[in-house]
Amino acid sequence: MRGSRLFLCLFSLSCWLNPTPTAGNKIFHLGPCRVSMSVTEIRSGFSAIKANIQARDPVRTLSILSHPHSLHKVKVDRCCITHHLFNFYVDKVFKHCKTEDSFVNRKISSIANSFLSVKRKLGQCLNVTSAAIKSLGELDILLDWMEKS
Repeated sequence: MRGSRLFLCLFSLSCWLNPTPTAGNKIFHLGPCRVSMSVTEIRSGFSAIKANIQARDPVRTLSILSHPHSLHKVKVDRCCITHHLFNFYVDKVFKHCKTEDSFVNRKISSIANSFLSVKRKLGQCLNVTSAAIKSLGELDILLDWMEKS
């Protein structure tokens, strides 16, 4: 009896320390961080509201993350940039994106919860001082990107 309890405890601990992705989840390796998330679920939620949200965009002539002057070309530490982008979306974007359509609001909330989960996971494995130094050390890349836009 004791052996089976010990085995169950060790097995549970190993699953907690080394999570495998659940159905639909993908593990992203971002520097020292391993983050599991369901991109399919997020894409599905976004696809359901994309037209509605984009129709509300007052500045359709400018895109923040599109080519040719985009963050896709920026060669920085993916963990740091991902952490900062998820912070931005969780702290700024989702908090101010409310509509009169309850369906759209539920989808936004679902996507926001997924982002919040990833943000927390990144925060747990990211050395904040190292990330701050890295981000400040590459400030010129951000400034270059801003000037090109």
